[in-house]
Amino acid sequence: MTAYRQSIRVIYPQDGGRIALRTDENWNADVEAVSRNGYTTEFQVETERPYFYFKPVLRRDGTTMWSRGENCLAIATSGAPLEVHPFFREDTQCSVCELMPPLASPSGIEHRFRVFLPPGYHENTLKRYPVLYMHDGHNLFLKEEAFVGNTWRTDEVINMLDKMNAIEEVIVVGIHPHDRMNEYTMPGYEDYGRFLVESLKPLIDRKYRTLTGPANTAAMGSSLGGVVSFYLGWQWPEVFGKVACLSSTFAYRDDLLERVFVEPKRKLRIYLDSGWPADNYEPTRSMRDRLIWKGYRPGKQTCSRGRRSSRTPPAIAIQDKRIRHHRAKIPLRRYSLGQ
Repeated sequence: MTAYRQSIRVIYPQDGGRIALRTDENWNADVEAVSRNGYTTEFQVETERPYFYFKPVLRRDGTTMWSRGENCLAIATSGAPLEVHPFFREDTQCSVCELMPPLASPSGIEHRFRVFLPPGYHENTLKRYPVLYMHDGHNLFLKEEAFVGNTWRTDEVINMLDKMNAIEEVIVVGIHPHDRMNEYTMPGYEDYGRFLVESLKPLIDRKYRTLTGPANTAAMGSSLGGVVSFYLGWQWPEVFGKVACLSSTFAYRDDLLERVFVEPKRKLRIYLDSGWPADNYEPTRSMRDRLIWKGYRPGKQTCSRGRRSSRTPPAIAIQDKRIRHHRAKIPLRRYSLGQ
């Protein structure tokens, strides 16, 4: 029988407490740490199983507190160390209730936005998060704001994926459009893009604990929102290293296919998705094939996927396609193309 050794680092501001680990081998027994260095406690778990579940516990003043949320999954066959940032108190703060004050673009157009903060954000202040910028922000969270009351249920989907151990926690910024037909197409998306790069992202990085590099910054949208997401990644790959384009209307009012043809390849990971019929399947296939011609590799740098068109909420499709056997840094994948 093969023996595996899994390294797990637990990072938490303990304030006089002591972190231990419990596993599904015996939920009543502590796994003792092999090292403690400041706020980081490291464990080595030896097992003959290819995977196991575990949970950090906090011992303080004679009590044992279990970390909140679902059990953490360790895939011991990967050989990669795990790093977790637990929290132990119930998170009662509303993560999306505050509609932020308007912020102006370079041309003076104002945009409002909501910020989704993952559970535990306010307790474990040692963790920094990747950021997902999503367009049509009024459709993401609240029924009273969404078109015909039909939201993407973005907060529910991300929380569900975290419970599945399918993704890392992520901050979501939902930007409300002023005039989406103009802002998400050429030439209006030039001013909108500068607004994100020069105004909104610097504000988010100042106010919240973010991972600021392109590998941890993504843009995502559907229809025209998919077009502007692609534009952002192609125009500023040093800012947006990942883009997700759902049912995108490529070549309607943009020159992105032509730009991919004539311009240098970008360091960019791209997710393309469409339904069929009547869900911009043909423009999506055209962009996928052009990217492959450009040298992007399916499954590595790009992911493309077709699905039967439906009128159900986009969240349903998102739930289906975010499932992965590892924790992805940002919840993007499936007609996936990369370097």
